[in-house]
Amino acid sequence: MIYSLDKINEMADGDDEFIKSVVAVFLEEVPQDLDELEKALGVKNYDSVYKLAHKIKPNVDLLGMEQTRAIALQIETLGKKEENTEEIERLVPLLKKDVDQVVSELKNDFKI
Repeated sequence: MIYSLDKINEMADGDDEFIKSVVAVFLEEVPQDLDELEKALGVKNYDSVYKLAHKIKPNVDLLGMEQTRAIALQIETLGKKEENTEEIERLVPLLKKDVDQVVSELKNDFKI
């Protein structure tokens, strides 16, 4: 398991509906943002790459995905500066792999 509900549980203070809503938002938004990020990378729109990585970062952070957050931060930083685009192309599949795994785990764990 590469995610943790510790931060969400702390915020939720026992409110299971809040936890479920945060998970539902993650499942709805993050894969869609990731698809858009891949498309932006494909057309070398690094401003969009930066913005989408910036948008994904707090969502993965909320789920305690520290390694994934670090990858998103690297993509965000490189995209903003339009530097080392080969590194962005190397990192995006790693981000996708982590997100896809967590999406699968969350759907299974929350019976969605």
